[in-house]
Amino acid sequence: MAAERKFVAENIRRVLLKEYLMKEVSRAGFGGLDVQRTPMGTRVILTTERPGLVIGRRGQTIKNLTAVIEDRFGFENPQIEVQEVENASLNAQIMAEKLAFSLERGWHFRRAGHSTVRRIMDAGARGCHIIVAGKLTGQRHRTEKFKEGSIKFCGEPKAQFMDRGYAVAKLKMGVIGVTVEIMSKESKLPADISILNKTEAAAVLPDLFTAAPEAPAAEPAPAEEVQ
Repeated sequence: MAAERKFVAENIRRVLLKEYLMKEVSRAGFGGLDVQRTPMGTRVILTTERPGLVIGRRGQTIKNLTAVIEDRFGFENPQIEVQEVENASLNAQIMAEKLAFSLERGWHFRRAGHSTVRRIMDAGARGCHIIVAGKLTGQRHRTEKFKEGSIKFCGEPKAQFMDRGYAVAKLKMGVIGVTVEIMSKESKLPADISILNKTEAAAVLPDLFTAAPEAPAAEPAPAEEVQ
């Protein structure tokens, strides 16, 4: 198999695995997936809001997931590691799932969107961007956006600091796509600068503030004799 086709096939397999796990562990709050290859096999890091539901009683649920990942998706010797989300309000995938669930329960899209934005910003996020698209109020497709704080749409800051999540709400009129993007509170943009005083700068860069050796004093020139 050519190298390009191999990369494409591997990425397709990982996307299918992510969709399967999102469906299986939806009750536990799916927060993200990371697949790593190791000399011992495949390491699958699963981030959830409630890890206990993924592990199951006596580890039976996670054993079943391991068997399915190996048999159906062809990963060699998978080892599932379940991690708990530190703050669910700052995880874009979890908040997208919660917003989609609120829409399915009958919340108005504006009420659900503004409520999600407030919850994310109150948790300490630097910025939030929510897009709700679909048949919101009638038979015609619409797109509604909710924004607050600092948001990056392109470049390295977006790839480094923006967390993205996507979910689908299934309603009678059709499906509604929900996209949530969150800028982490630890992000530092290129425009963010801090000015230090002389004492703080000396502690950070002591070499620049070391006293230079004093030059020897020049001897005074002899006075000329007046004739």
